[in-house]
Amino acid sequence: MSLQSQELGTIPEDTARVACACFPRGNVYMRMRDELGVFYKDEAFADLFTKRGQP
Repeated sequence: MSLQSQELGTIPEDTARVACACFPRGNVYMRMRDELGVFYKDEAFADLFTKRGQP
């Protein structure tokens, strides 16, 4: 399997609206993303994947 790097970007507006409706006070994962952003970048794991292979 090869690593297909993807940037997470912003959370879609509809997704954020539904998450806030389901968790009006938030939850630990939503707060972590809001306060800390992305924990790991794909480049940190590039050595674990082959250069060629099935995605």
